[in-house]
Amino acid sequence: MSKYALLALDMDGTLLDDDHVVSQETANAIAEAQQAGVTVMLSTGRAIQNALPYAEELGLNGPLIVVNGSEIWRNPQELYMRYLLDRDAVQQMLNLSEKYDTWFWAYSTKALYNREKWSGEVDQEDWLKFGYYNEDVDVLSSILAELQAIGGLELTNSALTNIEINPAGISKASGIRTVCELLGIEMSQVVAVGDSLNDLAVIQQAGLGVAMGNAQDAVKQAADVVVASNNEHGVAEVIRRFIL
Repeated sequence: MSKYALLALDMDGTLLDDDHVVSQETANAIAEAQQAGVTVMLSTGRAIQNALPYAEELGLNGPLIVVNGSEIWRNPQELYMRYLLDRDAVQQMLNLSEKYDTWFWAYSTKALYNREKWSGEVDQEDWLKFGYYNEDVDVLSSILAELQAIGGLELTNSALTNIEINPAGISKASGIRTVCELLGIEMSQVVAVGDSLNDLAVIQQAGLGVAMGNAQDAVKQAADVVVASNNEHGVAEVIRRFIL
């Protein structure tokens, strides 16, 4: 029997290959882990509606962490906890997108908005996450400095070209700690796998923190082990080497 009880998987760049597909080898390994009694869950920056099809495809009926921990679902049908961004901060983030003429996206509890699809009223909706995309590192650095000055925000990324913003203290790590409480297990019994800064805290806190071969350098340095890339079935490697 595995000493690990929970396998928490990031999606983009981890579970999914570059075509956003779960390989058959990875799907088979996940099924084997579940048959061995290990809870397998998604831990993603995506919203619930973007994560659910993959959970259903893999037969995952337990907890989910979505929007980087701003929502914790007890199971695919039942929301357990939700954490919201301050609306004044969201308005400031929107203003920054205009100041720096940059692409942005924002998850509310109602919809996903972006620069080209913005019909949201900041004061009328509940906001889960905000993000910026820009290939100019200097622009991203300037935005990051202004976000730090706003305060009360958790700042990470899911790629070197973006910034992701959640309420302060809210992350995949905080979400998975809550899931551990729900399941009656310890963080030492968790295997967490990811590739970006929004995975960093949970990789540091899990019993086994795993970086994908395609992970950002900071994530690889923090991880206990590095496995193959998302295009080379790295998640299947994790399961077969450390769980089964």
